[in-house]
Amino acid sequence: MNQEFERLIDKTIEPSEEIVLKFLGKQASKAWMMLRQYIEGHYDFAPETAFYGKNYGWSVRYRRSGKTLCSLFPERGAFSALIVLGKKEVEKVAVISDVLSPPVREIFFGTEQLHDGRWLWIRLKTVNDVDDIIKLLAEKRKPKNIQQ
Repeated sequence: MNQEFERLIDKTIEPSEEIVLKFLGKQASKAWMMLRQYIEGHYDFAPETAFYGKNYGWSVRYRRSGKTLCSLFPERGAFSALIVLGKKEVEKVAVISDVLSPPVREIFFGTEQLHDGRWLWIRLKTVNDVDDIIKLLAEKRKPKNIQQ
């Protein structure tokens, strides 16, 4: 993971959504809101703010019963989504990899499979980047339409 991005790394100040959106900037904040609304509308994972240490900073993590769907790390002008795929999930994504954008396909195939999964770090800057994350999440966990 490239650590050159400016993140919210002050452990003593948990950022509000307003602070996060301002930090992200206009384009990235639209993508942030779009992805969060999608996740919260299609999965029953609760968002929680978590601090990942001085290198990664604050994130919004979607967890349920000790399982994490994904984590979103706000950055100046963008944000990174961390999606960890197990071996079976990697096989599923490999099958649909042709529908992913070339940069995300390159990240997927270029990321080493570790004992605990393949850690995909994907940087999003605009709403155009959200579609790939939705596709990856669908292979990790089938979405439900829980939004009424």
